[in-house]
Order: sequence, then C-alpha cells, then structure tokens
Amino acid sequence: MELADIDQSARSGNVARLFDETAAHHGDEQAMEHHGERTTHAELREWTAEFAGGLHDLGVAPGDRMLLFMPNSPAFLVASLGAFRAGVVISPVNPQYKRREVAYQLEDTQAKAIVTHPSLRPVVDQATDDAGMDPAVMTVESKYMDRDLEDTFFEDVRGEPTLVEREDDDVALLPYTSGTTGDPKGVRLTHRNTRAQLSWTLSASNDSIEPDEVRSLIWLPLYHITGFTHTALQPLAGGGTCYFRSALEWDAEDCLQLIEDEGITHFVGVTTMYADMVAADTFGEYDLTSLESASEGGAKLSTAVQERFEETAGVDISEGYGLTETHGATHTQSGSTFGLHHGTIGQPLRMTDCKIVDENGDEVPPGEEGELLVRGPQVMDGYHDLPAATDEAFTELGYFRTGDVARRDGNNYYEIVDRKKHVIVTAGYNVYPSELENLLLEHDAITDAAVVGIPDERRNEVPKAFVVPAADVEAGTDITADDIQEYCLDRVAGYKHPREVEFVDDLPRTTSGKIQKFKLEDDV
Repeated sequence: MELADIDQSARSGNVARLFDETAAHHGDEQAMEHHGERTTHAELREWTAEFAGGLHDLGVAPGDRMLLFMPNSPAFLVASLGAFRAGVVISPVNPQYKRREVAYQLEDTQAKAIVTHPSLRPVVDQATDDAGMDPAVMTVESKYMDRDLEDTFFEDVRGEPTLVEREDDDVALLPYTSGTTGDPKGVRLTHRNTRAQLSWTLSASNDSIEPDEVRSLIWLPLYHITGFTHTALQPLAGGGTCYFRSALEWDAEDCLQLIEDEGITHFVGVTTMYADMVAADTFGEYDLTSLESASEGGAKLSTAVQERFEETAGVDISEGYGLTETHGATHTQSGSTFGLHHGTIGQPLRMTDCKIVDENGDEVPPGEEGELLVRGPQVMDGYHDLPAATDEAFTELGYFRTGDVARRDGNNYYEIVDRKKHVIVTAGYNVYPSELENLLLEHDAITDAAVVGIPDERRNEVPKAFVVPAADVEAGTDITADDIQEYCLDRVAGYKHPREVEFVDDLPRTTSGKIQKFKLEDDV
C-alpha cells in the first residue's frame, strides 16, 4: 500500500486507522509469522479491535497508560495496535528488567494495566507489590507463545470491536529513556509523531520493491523504538509481513537460515548481530540474495565485517540515525541523493529540519563540529511530567537538542562524531552510567563510584565501574569485584552490569565536584 491509497479519514486522528486501511487493501495477505504460525492483515485487524474493546471492559479508558512487558511476538503487536485503537497509551518495558526497574516505570506512568508473558509474571507481581499498585494484569495465552493452536490472543480480553477517536496531539506511545543524570524519563510520542514515520515509509520511493512485498525480520527488541517503529509498524502499515523472533534468543545461524527460507527482504541489526553472522562457520553457505535492505545502528561496524557481509549478501549495509525522542529515524543512508556514504548516517529525511550549532547556538559551516539539532513532525511532544526537562531539551525555535556531536559535508551527509552524553552502547543496548552509579552508591560498602565504557571486541563497549570502598571496608576482602557484579546482576538487566570493576582510593573531580570521566577513560 502507498500513501496515495490511504483514505482521507486515516490521515489524522487515531493512527490505528492506517492499519485498518492496510487490512482493507491486503486483508487476505500475510501480516505476521512466528515459528511457522501465520496471520493475515484481516485477522490482525479483528484481534486488535476485540482487544481494544476488552481493555474498555476492564475499565482501562482512553488516555490511561498500559505497560507492555514481554518478549518479541505477534502478541506484542496485537496489544500495541489494540491499545492504539482503544486510545490507551503504550509504555513498552524491556523484558530483561527486574522488579526494581519495572516498579519505577509502573509508578512513574501510573499505569492502569500491564500486558506480560507467563515467564515474566513473577517480576510483575513483585513490582506491583513494591509500587503498592493494583493494575489490571493480562498474561498472554496465545498459539504464538505456547504453540497451542486452540488458544487465541488474550482470551479473557476480548470485547466488542472498538476504535475511539483521538486527536493528532494525543499521546500514543510512552517509551522510557535515560539521560546521563537522573532517573529514566518517559517520552511522549503522539499519534501525529507515529503517523509521520509511517507515512514517510509509504511515500518513499527509494526501495526496489513495493511496500506490500516487504518481508521484515524482527530480531531487534520491540520495546526499543527502532525495532517497534522501523522493523514492525512500518512494514505492517505498507501491507508487508513481519517475521518475529525473540531478541533474547539471538542465534546467527538461525537468522541466516530464516533469511534464506523466507526470502527476507529487510533486516535491521546491531553491530554484534552482523559480526556473529560473519563469524559463523557456515556463513558463506546461505543464500542471502533476497535482501533488498540491510541496516545497522547503535555503534560503528568494523570494515572487515561490513565488507564480508556485503560481498556475500549482495546488498550494502546502510546506517541511519534516530532517537527515542524522535520516534526513530531522522537521518538515513537509504535513498540519499548520492547513494551510500559509509561512515555517515546519510542525509536527513525529507520531513526533518536539522542543523549543527556551536556552544553559543550559532550554526556552523560544513566540515565543522557541533551539537546536532533536529525538528520535524516525528519529534516528541515532550517528557512525561517533566516540564523543566522538556524546556531544556528544545531551543526557542523548537529544535530538539540531541546531545550528539556531529558534522556534515558539502553534500549534506551527516556524521556522528561523539556523544555529549556518556551513553555506553553495548551490543546495541544503551547503558546509562548514572543508573549504575546510583545503584552502586546504595551499597553499604561503597562510598563513591563512576562508570565508563571500555572497548569490547564483540559488543563494541561494555561498562566498567570504578569503585571507592567505604572507610572501614577492605577491597578484595570485605568486598570483591565478583560481589559487586552479582549485586548489579540481581537488580538490573544483565547487559547493564559492569564487566570490569576496579577499586580506587578516590575519583578525579573538578572543583565543582563533577567526576572527570575522561581521566578514567584515559587510564583504561
């Protein structure tokens, strides 16, 4: 389906109408696949409409928030699109989170409902107890999760087919992101923001195949904005097919086999995934020529891995750039005027206005470095219940401050030079040092702590903790590096824990008390 095919009524208001349009044009065609089980666009429309009605029957009203705490599966999309239809705001939660992290997001959103998987129900129960809240909890019972063909999605959450009216500026999605300081922040993404990204895909003419011919392999986590927006919603809106696999069960050879067997046309991965595929002993034995698009983001891909993958698959790997606050992409190499320029993030999407500025906010000429600012219909409405943080994030002219240092060339190709924020990108996941530092400082045996990223051959970088023991604590005896790692592993997702721990007498600080992390990084 292309943009011209969309009825005028679906061009504003509730973004779920776009998916009704898709079903109207491609109802009998395949929408989703999960380990051999297949669903059509018409079935998807029916299930999401009934789920929306079921939410209202449970007392979850338009404008209420719903946590979506589960691994990749078609049920994730059924719940998401159903919530859109019901006017309920989705707040995705990383399925690797522990009770502490889930409880925080539950309290901050004041969610009235949680959708989860049976394997995660114990964490939900702990988190709701910790938060002192009693939301409606829906546990997925579906053929896709349990392989029982007699079961259907959300058997107990089925009501009259429903679609409520929403305004363009009503919030549709509330993902959480962390800055370098403070607690994670909810990002208000509206129906207009979501439609902007989907409509851009439907109107783009840079692919060699039609939107309804897209077969997208989803291995990136759906709780993440890239996985949700670009590998799932966009292909579905165009009438394409999504193939779901759990990000927690990544297997390079399974991925390669699936690309060959299903004729996958679109794959978005992180550096680690491409490195694992190329490293597989059987890499050269798979037919990857169905791929029309291969993209990566989150960290730089090594030249050797990139060249070998491209040589075998016959498709160039393209990079892009976007943030949770921009509902995904603002820049892409795919479809750029002069083709792919490796090492860059390509050019801005045609709906995106951006510039690079110096410390005074003045725009710098091509070739010079500065902070990247972006503005466009996909950029967030603001941070949830944080007006001061929202004001700080935008300039007076409405540009969003990305916090990333960039430069552009004379052909308007952009390159990310560095991060102003101290985000650690490990195998495509963002780790925010402040979260780990705050956790470490809760330990009775630790008086000070700092976390930085250190290079890692496979994961790009991993967290390293510099720890100052309390005055009466002897490092290596009263507390060990293993103790600290176990302490973190019990409280946060596994990818966040420090892979190295170094005990130090003190941390380098400025006269104003800020930790000089560059000195720690120089000593790594």
